[in-house]
Amino acid sequence: MTQHMTRTGPARPAHPGDEPRAGIGRVTAGVVAMAATLPYLTLKTLWLTGHLVGVTDEAFLNDPTMVGMNAMTFGMDAVALALALSFTTRWGMRLPGWLVLLPLWVASGLLGIIVATVPLAFVAQGPSLLDTGGPIRPWVYATVYGGFIVQGVCLLTAFALYTRDRWGHVLLAPVARAQAGPSAAFRRVVATGALGVSVLLGGMRLYWAAGGDAGLPPEMAAAPHSFNAVVQDGLKGLLTVGGAVALLAVVRARGRGPLWRPLTVAWLGSGTMFAWGLYAMVIVVTGAPLGGGPGGALGLVQLFETLTGLVMGMCGAFLLAERGSGVGHVQAAQHPLEREDREGDGRAADRRHG
Repeated sequence: MTQHMTRTGPARPAHPGDEPRAGIGRVTAGVVAMAATLPYLTLKTLWLTGHLVGVTDEAFLNDPTMVGMNAMTFGMDAVALALALSFTTRWGMRLPGWLVLLPLWVASGLLGIIVATVPLAFVAQGPSLLDTGGPIRPWVYATVYGGFIVQGVCLLTAFALYTRDRWGHVLLAPVARAQAGPSAAFRRVVATGALGVSVLLGGMRLYWAAGGDAGLPPEMAAAPHSFNAVVQDGLKGLLTVGGAVALLAVVRARGRGPLWRPLTVAWLGSGTMFAWGLYAMVIVVTGAPLGGGPGGALGLVQLFETLTGLVMGMCGAFLLAERGSGVGHVQAAQHPLEREDREGDGRAADRRHG
């Protein structure tokens, strides 16, 4: 008898040209996400070419650091546009996995926080949320963040449908499947260490969300905590701790249900730490006019968020690579009669060759 193996999810195409067409849901989400990037890309193009659209201070716009930041964020949104396009096509299914997963991991961290917190802050604060008193007009913030919200919802929806169609056999498999493999010991050590660090980092975020000011720069500690800042710190703290717990559960193959559930939490938690921590580091290192130069414990938290998120992302990459290639997968349990059959066949072969 032969051993029976069960695999959940759609089968992978046997040939490069056999990829199924994108469904209407994936196409719609991808097209709307592409449209949502256009206002931001247009605004950045105008700023990079010297047009003072929505800006009251020419010196601010022409500051070399701001020019570099505008070029960087233009490039980031252009990548989002290209990925949204790839999610609507067959050739997108043939892109290297890392070329899709890496930028979407960063985008999930950045856009997820905006999608979850900005609408709540607008409901709580109203239009005053957009009036910062700086050189950028309120309508620019409304345009940018409105586009980010639509882009985040649609891009992440298209990405979820894309991963289901391309890697469903991995994501829908049981999380409790054993994880023996070349990097198993490394992953357990990394996930355990990341949990300890994440509890400290997430605890600091939750402390600041609760109104604490120890470790904040003097100018931030003296200012009243805005609703948006409180909600962002609270959500980042929860995702930091929750992402590390979920990653450890996946690495140790603990829990019930499909892999995608805890993996989504680990994905968002690590992506949020890395993306927002790195963004804060860039602001501080370059001395961008929009940054306040955090310093103090806040700077250390942001630095360790970046490093911890990166390490967690690497751990998850090893895990997905091994599960996707079949390394370390548990063989299905054999029926006793099947086992006897195989043992009998083995003894017969030994006698023939003996």
